[in-house]
Amino acid sequence: MAKNKDRAFFGHPVGLSTLFATEMWERFSYYGMRALLVLFLTATFANGGFEMAELDAFTVYGIFTGLVYLTPLIGGVLADKFLGQRKTIYIGGITMAIGQFLLSYSSTPTGLDVELRQQLFYAGLGVLIFGNGFFKPNISTMVGELYDNNDPRKDSGFTIFYMGINIGAFFSPLVAGKLGEQVAWHYGFLAAAIGMLVGTIWFFVRSHTLGNIGMPPRVKEFRNRLALLDWGHILIFTVALVGIIFAFIFGWDAVHESAQTWVMRIVGFGALAYLLTSVIRGTETKDEWSRILVIIVLAIFNIFFWAGFEQAGTTFNVFARDNTQRMLGSWEIPASWFQGVNAIFIVGFAPLFSILWMKLNKKGLNPNTPMKFGWGLTLLSLGFVIMALGNTIAETGTLISPLWLIMVYMLHTFGELCLSPIGLSMVTKLSPPKLVSTMMGVWMGSMAAGNFFASQMKAISINIEQSMGRDISVFWMIAVQTAIAAAILMLLSPWLKKMMKGIK
Repeated sequence: MAKNKDRAFFGHPVGLSTLFATEMWERFSYYGMRALLVLFLTATFANGGFEMAELDAFTVYGIFTGLVYLTPLIGGVLADKFLGQRKTIYIGGITMAIGQFLLSYSSTPTGLDVELRQQLFYAGLGVLIFGNGFFKPNISTMVGELYDNNDPRKDSGFTIFYMGINIGAFFSPLVAGKLGEQVAWHYGFLAAAIGMLVGTIWFFVRSHTLGNIGMPPRVKEFRNRLALLDWGHILIFTVALVGIIFAFIFGWDAVHESAQTWVMRIVGFGALAYLLTSVIRGTETKDEWSRILVIIVLAIFNIFFWAGFEQAGTTFNVFARDNTQRMLGSWEIPASWFQGVNAIFIVGFAPLFSILWMKLNKKGLNPNTPMKFGWGLTLLSLGFVIMALGNTIAETGTLISPLWLIMVYMLHTFGELCLSPIGLSMVTKLSPPKLVSTMMGVWMGSMAAGNFFASQMKAISINIEQSMGRDISVFWMIAVQTAIAAAILMLLSPWLKKMMKGIK
């Protein structure tokens, strides 16, 4: 059936339902462990945690969430050149399930010494990072391949796909957060592992709905199932990834510090050189180069957005734990549950935004992609203004109403809906055909930078305070920098629209 005729899933291709549910379960897994990460790391030894200082825990969180979005560069390139999207998704799904099981085991009271538990925990994070790198860019790419480039349903389809992400993100703190915080940490991580397994199995069972989308390069067009040899490749890559991570975690300390520095430099420069070479070889016309430039410019502004938005897992998470009134009678709301508020609003408002873009498109009033990004940054800034005001009250020693955080999450959700699903759709539309997964990896790389900067914002505000000799609220600092970025992007939007060369 032609792409523009397939309307079996709420007016969209039936394959969207498969990718929707697969991503839902993967996000259940990811957001479940993310909601617990800082809380677990800062918990005392007596309570099963690692008793880490808050800023150190933020740094671990930032490195993890940053690398989670950086490794898609690897998964994207391998999918484009060798494996295809389906094989990389299976590799990523199985690998991430292994990583979650490692986190669960390392947080189980087993009598292991703390140092070994920490090594196993970091190994689990490393396995998750690389598994996500194989999974994340390729499932988004497959959503884009369900539609023609100028199909008006494409932005709407990505918004529906985004609902799947956030249904998983809503339920994961309720399940994994509750189990981890109030029963035992390892049960929370175990719930995340089971969710990842369910998502991978669902993708396998429903793969027939995808036709030949995502099959390995150079296979015959009529093939829509992986062959036995393909499953052999999946097994080899999965075992190799897990083995490499264990070798790195348990062998890295034995490497001389100067050698460590050179290894990181060689890997970094080598990866950058390969990426640039791939982009140069895969881009053929002036129009394609123009569109590549748009992706890069918007990726820079994407960093500003996620540097603010990802305070959810760091400063917001701690704020919910320490400064928010969480008692309902004699029952205490788990702090991790606030991680699901954003997802509630996504599920509730994503259909309305999807309808809004379609209605505006029919009337010729649909804002261009850069302008939508500008509105997303503006709404994020407004959320931080409210957060800064709430923090001023909390600094007096008063526990503030949960409604402050809920209002902030609502504004940030509206900003996210103007930017994140639109960004995913934009990359699939503007990328040269040979580079879709690679450019999706570049886009995830900008999210990686944003996530890492998010973890350092508190430390940056403290350093500014010390150098200036005056109090600097991290929330006011982010509100101002995001507002400036929004204004600049809105001024650039007419030029960026022209550079898109007819792609809407």
